[in-house]
Amino acid sequence: MKSNYYFKFEDLHVYQKAIVFGELVNKQIEMFPKHEVYKLSSQFIRAADSIAFNIAEGSGSTDANFNRYLKMAWDSSHECVAASTKARLRGYITFEEDEENRKMVTEISKMISALRRHLNNK
Repeated sequence: MKSNYYFKFEDLHVYQKAIVFGELVNKQIEMFPKHEVYKLSSQFIRAADSIAFNIAEGSGSTDANFNRYLKMAWDSSHECVAASTKARLRGYITFEEDEENRKMVTEISKMISALRRHLNNK
């Protein structure tokens, strides 16, 4: 169902992909052991959600400020790589799940970088 209320940043493909990635990570951390709730689980989901949050938050601002928020989103995407690796090494996700996370983060990171270049060249 489509909302009656529209926000321009929702049209950004990078935002849409970041939302999907955050939901994927949320499903993955549900399987983590309880002792990780305030450790890796929390860090991983906060980093994953931060990608979309920063894109949304910065989108309504100046190009320079949006670029700053995109840099934070890019940083969070890379934090997700480390969290995914830790999750795989601890046996919480499979190699295939880690590879899918890396694939999605690579695509999102490239899209963020391209958007930042576009803003810088305006």
